[in-house]
Amino acid sequence: MTASELRKMYVNFFEEKGHKVIASASLLPENDPTVLFTTAGMHPLVPYLLGESHPKGRRLTAVQKCLRTVDIDEVGDDTHLTFFEMMGNWSLGDYFKKESISMSYDFLTNVLNIPIERIAVTIFEGDLTVPRDTESETIWKDKGLKQSQIYCYGREENWWGPAGQTGPCGPDTEIFYDMGKPKCSEHCGPACKCGKYVEIWNNVFMQFKKEVDGSFTELQQKNVDTGMGLERILTILNGKKNVYDTELFIPVMTRLDCILGELNAIMPLRDKRIICDHIRAASFILGDPQKISPSNTEQGYILRRLIRRMIRLFKKSGINQNYLCDLAEVLIHQYKDVYSELAHNERFILEQLKKESDLFLKTLDLGLKKADQYMGEINEDTILSGELAFKLYDTYGFPIEFTCELAQEKGCSVDMESFREKFTEHQNKSRKGSEEKFKGGLADHSIKTARLHTATHLLNAALSKVLGDEISQRGSNITPERLRFDFSFHRKVTPEELEEVERIVNEAIHRKIEISMKEMKLEEAYGVGAVGVFTNKYEETVKVYFIPGYSVEICGGPHAGNTGDLGSFKIMKEEASSAGVRRIKAILKEGIHEF
Repeated sequence: MTASELRKMYVNFFEEKGHKVIASASLLPENDPTVLFTTAGMHPLVPYLLGESHPKGRRLTAVQKCLRTVDIDEVGDDTHLTFFEMMGNWSLGDYFKKESISMSYDFLTNVLNIPIERIAVTIFEGDLTVPRDTESETIWKDKGLKQSQIYCYGREENWWGPAGQTGPCGPDTEIFYDMGKPKCSEHCGPACKCGKYVEIWNNVFMQFKKEVDGSFTELQQKNVDTGMGLERILTILNGKKNVYDTELFIPVMTRLDCILGELNAIMPLRDKRIICDHIRAASFILGDPQKISPSNTEQGYILRRLIRRMIRLFKKSGINQNYLCDLAEVLIHQYKDVYSELAHNERFILEQLKKESDLFLKTLDLGLKKADQYMGEINEDTILSGELAFKLYDTYGFPIEFTCELAQEKGCSVDMESFREKFTEHQNKSRKGSEEKFKGGLADHSIKTARLHTATHLLNAALSKVLGDEISQRGSNITPERLRFDFSFHRKVTPEELEEVERIVNEAIHRKIEISMKEMKLEEAYGVGAVGVFTNKYEETVKVYFIPGYSVEICGGPHAGNTGDLGSFKIMKEEASSAGVRRIKAILKEGIHEF
């Protein structure tokens, strides 16, 4: 089975079950400040999971581009990836557990022809605050699963949310494929990491609301959010042992092997897998309509980390040239018919890969000089401290293997125990930060964030009025405290221009304008002058928010009812975000701005 066939089979199945197909959204979530990237198919649907009506109804399905870095250290094994495609279906207050589980079971056994005996599932075992999910357990048994195929786990394995201290949450039931390996112990089950069970689908039931006092109450609108990893299920359906043996990775892996062969270079299999995974992830980040560039902050930092890791792995095999563009061209050609933005942004992708690669190769050379310095200053025991070895790794991106090889050439050794301690400490901090930032979930859609969201519309309109139509929105990020707005512009905005932008926004607030929303066809929206960010990714029917005299914008986020609710608008900072992109950070204060 091909990936194209699998995508079609999935969405067609759910279309027949009354679901409307929605397009894959950007990798950079517009309405969820809790994550840097879209880590699940539910992120673009946050407002609708929280109660807003979706233009396409209450049953939806899609194949969504996703990116996660929490498991980056596992990339290169048989199943873990940074970029992946998630096939999903959602119920926005429509069906619930019985229908969801039944459809999942039907698709797996009757469409994909997976034998029932190869399926294992997990359910929430219950605790002192929420009882065992016996409903899901009973449904699975009714479908023919034996008790031995149903495993019960606690909150760590089978509970989703809330994203913050309070909010929507609930149990989930995860579906696993039994790879046929023998159990590693009598306690072996889907939660075991031995490789016998591979997770292929997760059905999340947003059933409860966690209150401030820690109690749980039933939600009025109960939602279903499911996600199936395309790469993993494709691997299983084609009888492969790992995702890298599927058609999704064979073209780029073949090109990498050709490069290595031409250079008579040898590279470990895991390193080759990491490069193939990372070039795919980097190409999709760079190819996104928001055009993120490598940097030292947020999405740009993750992108830089991926690119530099690939360069390190090439250098580790004795390759000093930049071959990332060669690999990216393979990916672009492979995916351009499915994700047209890659072809549209091909030049930007290749330019940024070359620029960052050249920059890091110079950094590595500096690292070599610094390594020589450190090793010339080590003590009489001829041991390089773990602290200095880690500094070479952390500051200069210097692989520990390089450090050990250099030390050996100079008759030295490396305090590996101390290095591992430093590395583990760094890894734990990074993982903790990633889990906080990448855990995903429903964003804070409080009154404050709704008002700030409306303020971004006014800001966008004011910037266009002051700077001209050449500016276009490149992204936004909203927390309850502030808004951040990125837009394309070729120079720094002057203080006078910023003052005028601020004045226009506050003028709109002062006028206390009623904000209205209308659902309309995309063509009609453009006909009334609506602006939007991702013009090639909108649905046929969209929501358009009107602020008469100021803004007409396509958007799915939460909004205030009246501009007068915003208080007063203050720009705190204007700076460069990346080449050709400026960034404004602003806040709303209590009280109406005085003119």
